[in-house]
Amino acid sequence: MTPEGEALLCQGADELKITLDDARQAQFAALMTLLQEANTKVNLTALKTETDIILKHFVDSLSCLRGGHLDGAGRVLDLGTGAGFPALPLAIMRPDTIFSPLDSIRKKIDFVRGAAEALGLGNVQPQVGRAETLGRDPAHRDTYDRVVCRAVAALPVLAELALPLLRPGGLLVAQKGPIAEDELEAGRRAATELGGRVTTVDAFALPVLGDARTLVVVEKVSPSPSKYPRREGVPASQPLFWTAR
Repeated sequence: MTPEGEALLCQGADELKITLDDARQAQFAALMTLLQEANTKVNLTALKTETDIILKHFVDSLSCLRGGHLDGAGRVLDLGTGAGFPALPLAIMRPDTIFSPLDSIRKKIDFVRGAAEALGLGNVQPQVGRAETLGRDPAHRDTYDRVVCRAVAALPVLAELALPLLRPGGLLVAQKGPIAEDELEAGRRAATELGGRVTTVDAFALPVLGDARTLVVVEKVSPSPSKYPRREGVPASQPLFWTAR
């Protein structure tokens, strides 16, 4: 990472009221190198420049820490992690929290596993799979303290995929761009159907870039009905209470 990149990372973190010590800056620099080198061999991310990776992967991931919604979490599932975002940046900042990055594409999880090992992140436990399958598995259902995700799907889809995995009192922390009222309303109805309730809709601007972001937080308040999640692909193709695409 260049000195300019380091300054940009620190600026973004500062705007989020996050302090990066030298050790964590070094981990982010190492993650940058690992991602750029791996991306020349495997298509992990469309973001290739230092500036884009720092702002749209690293700082964007760190914005999930807004509001303290991850405080006190023991186990966090990162739904649709891709190349490890937001899980890897969050794991750097929260070494006492266990992060489980989940993706259905093995080559991406292979990268996440290798990157976590190279960075010394013993709190990262990557998994290949789909949330629909995990949500019906007694080893995973009702076990996670938090589910995080970045721009994976519409809010009603996320509610169906995430809430069965959360323990009572657990939180879905969904990072999205600007969210339309019809999607939000469908998400509220889906959350209720799944035993949850939307507690926070936090609209903000991404540091430095100013891009619009929204953190939507859903608390699990009662058990999810056993019929959810539906079989693989159905939550996305037939979102609860929502017909928009």
